[in-house]
Amino acid sequence: MSINVGLSTATFFPQWETEDTFQVIEGLGVDKCEVFLRTFSEYEESFSDLLQERVGKVLSVHSVHSLNSHFEPELFNIGDRTRNDAEVLFRKVCSAGKKLNAKFYTFHGPSILKRDTYKEKRVGEVCARLTSISGEYGIKLSYENVYWAYYNFPEFFPLIEAYAPDLYATLDIKQAKRAGISHFDFLKKMGKKLSTVHLSDYNNQGTLCVPGKGVVDFYRLFCEINNYGIDVDCMIELYKDDYSSLDELKESVDFLKNVAFKANR
Repeated sequence: MSINVGLSTATFFPQWETEDTFQVIEGLGVDKCEVFLRTFSEYEESFSDLLQERVGKVLSVHSVHSLNSHFEPELFNIGDRTRNDAEVLFRKVCSAGKKLNAKFYTFHGPSILKRDTYKEKRVGEVCARLTSISGEYGIKLSYENVYWAYYNFPEFFPLIEAYAPDLYATLDIKQAKRAGISHFDFLKKMGKKLSTVHLSDYNNQGTLCVPGKGVVDFYRLFCEINNYGIDVDCMIELYKDDYSSLDELKESVDFLKNVAFKANR
């Protein structure tokens, strides 16, 4: 099995609009991407049609991602009306993913806003419902570790997967760093249910940077993923201040492709 290197369109916010990022990504020598839908108008079918036209024949879409704060927390709301409205938006993102031939929906879920506790059973049962809905569109739901959300510790995933066996996992390196936990600890609990990795790097001071310019051991990461015998798409996902130019980003793409080649042998 193998590691494939791609790019998230989120890396180019706000320099380029979502529909304009595909040409940039192809220019960097990448053939896979994650599409980050970042505002309400981008959930609409007309925008999905535009993306479908722009994505081209070279680039393939591995996953879609919504702006979490828009509606994902309300998918867990105890009020029927609120939850139903959120599900309308959830279905729109799933529909966009289907149109783009995406395999996965990268999901954040609720954020931690108050010092309250959540019930694993309820979260798991909601996730089971959401995986069923996404399955109607041929999309698999993949829960991402995020330091400010429920999934901010490694044991969360197996606890929820017990209720939602069709759930997958997305590993985000920078989010693990911000949670103060090794990304390898998250990986161990994800195991063969890992679908996606968000790649970033950080230096000795903890400052984020492009992969290859920091201290993250990507060869070890890719080898450990390959030990599970699964194909995994690893998407570079950075913030605008994490890189200075497209040339620097291209160097990172080439670096990661070389590491993946060695790990895949």
